[in-house]
Amino acid sequence: MTKRPLDAAARAEAPGQFVRLSRGWTHYELSGPENGPRVVLVHGFSTPAFIWDPLYGELARAGFRVLRYDLFGRGWSDRPEVRYNRDLYDQQLEELLDALGFTEPVTLAGLSMGGAIVAVFAQRHRQRVSRLILLDPAGLPMPEGWQGRVVRTPVLGDWLMKLLGDWILVSGLKNDFYGDIDLSEYTTRYKEQMQFPGLKRALISTVRSDMLVGARDAFDAVGRSGLPVLLIWGEQDETTPFALSQQMRELIPQAEFHAIPEAGHLPHMERPERVIPLVIGFLKSTALAAERDR
Repeated sequence: MTKRPLDAAARAEAPGQFVRLSRGWTHYELSGPENGPRVVLVHGFSTPAFIWDPLYGELARAGFRVLRYDLFGRGWSDRPEVRYNRDLYDQQLEELLDALGFTEPVTLAGLSMGGAIVAVFAQRHRQRVSRLILLDPAGLPMPEGWQGRVVRTPVLGDWLMKLLGDWILVSGLKNDFYGDIDLSEYTTRYKEQMQFPGLKRALISTVRSDMLVGARDAFDAVGRSGLPVLLIWGEQDETTPFALSQQMRELIPQAEFHAIPEAGHLPHMERPERVIPLVIGFLKSTALAAERDR
C-alpha cells in the first residue's frame, strides 16, 4: 500500500477532533450530553476506535458522555518514534483527560489490550477512576503463537512485518470472530490506518513491551482496590482465550462476570443485544449504589 504522511491535510479527512499532546496529535470523538456521566472507551492492539461503534452510539443515547480515541500508532493518531509501552499509553490517556477537562472520576472501558491499559491507569491514578469495564481483556500471561515469537525477535521480526505485515494483520481479523460474518466493511475501515507509516513499528514495539501479556500486577491492584468492575468475555474467544477469565476473576474477585455464548474476541460486535444492556445496566446500578453510599 502506498504510504502518505499523517499531516494536517490527512487529519482534515478524519471524523471527530484532534488534540495535540506531548507525544503528538491524538484523534478522538465525543458524543452524548455534555453533562452526562463520562465513559471513556479504550480500544485494543491494532484496530482503532471505530471498533467501539456498537457501544459508542448506544451509550450516548442512554445519556452518557462518551469519549473514544485512537491510541498512538493506530488510526488517525500520530506514530511517535518511542517505546510503545504502558508508560506511553498511560501518559496519553492522562493527558487526554486533562486536555478535555475530565477532572471528575470517569468510567474506563477497555477492550482486549485496552483492558490492560485501563487497569494500569487505575493502578496509577485510582482517584481518577470510578469503575472499570473489561471486555475480553489482554494482559495476562498466555501461550504465544509462532508469529508472536518471531515478531519479538529483533531483525527477523522487523523483516517479517515489513514483508508480510499487511497481509498478516488483515488476514488475522477473522480470528477475532466466532460466527461467519461479512467483514468487508470492517476490513475497509481497518485498512484506512495502513496508508500512514508507523503502524507496524508501533505494533512491533507494543508486542516487545509485553503489553499483551504483562499486566497481571495491574489487574491484581484493581482487585485489591475494590473498584467496581464489569467483566465480559466471549466463550469462543481464541485471541485472549476464555480460560483466562477464571484467573481474571480470581485477581478481581469483586468483578461482575458475564460469559457471552457464541461470541469470540469481540462480543460487543457479535452479540450487541446481550452486551449493551449489561454495560448500561452496570453503569446505572453502580451509579445508584455510589449515590446511596454518600
